[in-house]
Amino acid sequence: MKNLLLSTALLLPLIGPANADNPDAFDVAEDHTRIFMAATPLHENGMPAHGNAFVSQGYIYPEGTLDADTAGVLPDGSPAFPDLVLGTWTCDGYFVGEAGNATTGVWVISRQVFDFKDGDMIVTQGSEIADIGVENARPITGATGDFAGVDAPLVQTLLGFNEHMAINATFRIRGEDDHALLMRQDHTVTGD
Repeated sequence: MKNLLLSTALLLPLIGPANADNPDAFDVAEDHTRIFMAATPLHENGMPAHGNAFVSQGYIYPEGTLDADTAGVLPDGSPAFPDLVLGTWTCDGYFVGEAGNATTGVWVISRQVFDFKDGDMIVTQGSEIADIGVENARPITGATGDFAGVDAPLVQTLLGFNEHMAINATFRIRGEDDHALLMRQDHTVTGD
């Protein structure tokens, strides 16, 4: 019995985490042909204003596929890198604050669903920030398959807007080394 326990203890580190088949980090290219926003409210320049509802979809790619200028979606809405597509991303929510005119801070409150081709899924809900290149932790509110039971935030970084004015973003499941990120984020509310 001791030998069995010792063998198991020695082999466990070699097996790896339960979600080894799914990435802990990935990119998303929003499909400009599947962005739908409410007709109102709008800013004078036509950008969505506070309270504007939206739904959007896009493609999930391996981490590092996209940058600020890479269009992961072709003009007709098909994926630019079809052999790399890991799944489909869906996002719905509301623009808040300066909304479509924001360049910093919270601009969207949303739910995001990451449907991977193997049937596994991550659902996250929270704020999105307009700051390009700045990490923003969002709680994972649900998950299935290899992601079930993950007890860590999903960190979103806006990479920028591609040539079709759709977002490119990168996401990663926060690891233990990222505790400092949560401590840096300002979650305080001040008043008079």
